[in-house]
Amino acid sequence: EVQVVESGGGLVQAGGSLRLSCAASGFTADDYAIGWFRQAPGKEREGFSCISKSDGTKYYSDSVQGRFTISRDNAKNTVYLQMNTLKPEDTAVYYCAATTYPDMSTSLGAYDYWGQGTRVTVSS
Repeated sequence: EVQVVESGGGLVQAGGSLRLSCAASGFTADDYAIGWFRQAPGKEREGFSCISKSDGTKYYSDSVQGRFTISRDNAKNTVYLQMNTLKPEDTAVYYCAATTYPDMSTSLGAYDYWGQGTRVTVSS
């Protein structure tokens, strides 16, 4: 069974850091594109970062560019999201998702497998 499980969320002060993990089971993480999404209170879920299946190309939205870093550890079958310089507006439930096609995307509809989410709260 294909599964992805997020962990690493929590409460942090503005300016702090967290590292989220997306552990894959039932498949090899580098055979899938992995996307990170978040849903803030009262808002729609949005994709903001992804790593491609083919060559590890990374994408970041403007809102996280320069602060967040996505990476993949094939030995651990895990994708990480290092989040630095966190802001109160980063407060959300964070989800990772996996897809075999397309090669990379931040579109919700492109992803087949979703985790349960991990909550990140950034206090001011």
